[in-house]
Amino acid sequence: MSRPFQVLGFGALAIDDIIYVDQGLTAGKGKVTKRATDHGGNVATALVAVARLGGRAGFIGWLGDETTADMAGSELERDGVDISLAPRHADAAPIRSVITVGPDGDRFIAYDDNVLHGTSDALPDDVLMQAPVLLIDGYATHSESVVARARALGLAVIADIEWTVGAATDRILAFADHLVLPIAFGREYTGEGDPTMILDKLWSKDRSAVVLTDGERGTYLRQKGDTVRWHMPAYQVQAVDTTGAGDCFHGAYALALARGKSPLDCVAYATAAAAISVTARGGRKGLPDHQTCLTWMAAENAPAPLSDAGIPKMSARGDGCRRRSTARAEPQR
Repeated sequence: MSRPFQVLGFGALAIDDIIYVDQGLTAGKGKVTKRATDHGGNVATALVAVARLGGRAGFIGWLGDETTADMAGSELERDGVDISLAPRHADAAPIRSVITVGPDGDRFIAYDDNVLHGTSDALPDDVLMQAPVLLIDGYATHSESVVARARALGLAVIADIEWTVGAATDRILAFADHLVLPIAFGREYTGEGDPTMILDKLWSKDRSAVVLTDGERGTYLRQKGDTVRWHMPAYQVQAVDTTGAGDCFHGAYALALARGKSPLDCVAYATAAAAISVTARGGRKGLPDHQTCLTWMAAENAPAPLSDAGIPKMSARGDGCRRRSTARAEPQR
């Protein structure tokens, strides 16, 4: 079935004021070295990543009803993301964030999200059917019925969840057949510390994949039809800014899935994309193209997936071997 888009998504859409400082974020005091304004948001930046990688992406979350004043929506369009299917509302507005970035690329995000979240419950089925993959984040709890309909229509639903609001989050996690989560959330949600135990706790017969991103330690995966638990090490890179690296990971994973790749291949592609993204400042400036990802993946020193025996054991605090790599796969918001 030919569809206009490969990935649709709704979720966080943000405008970020970024402050770069000369000291680590725990130093207490330091100088500002640079100020910048950038556009971000988990799903929004992931969809921009899809477009940069050569995919066809559509944002279907709420946008403001005054198109001339819709800065965030207009920026998505400039970045190659279609917004023609997005519902509009007078109360819709982007999240506003202030991001402090240290010299090592680590960052702290403070945000005000008292805005209209999710998408319209009246979104027609024929809109959802315009792509094989739907990408959502934690704000999808505001639009459970849309997620449920997407799954019923046969879409692959990828969930990027960073927090829980209780039963509504439980239902969103149950709807999604691809969980692509930060390991910190997996630990908190399951009460387990070891990656293999978290993968198994989050698994169900309806899952196609459970993916746990763990920054410099890499990514862990369990996929349908495979008894192996996989570990994909991170690339060793010098991070300039980790803002949006997790969003890039999600976008690359979603596009690879839409192109028919297995979850393990999706993780390999997303790992390369996220590593490349942290080598530039800002959440979207470093998003790579498809050929650059392929070049990195073909390099002699590119990381290769490890089976169960290669997964480092960790305690509930996450202690374990650390790699030098600073290619983070942490969601932005």
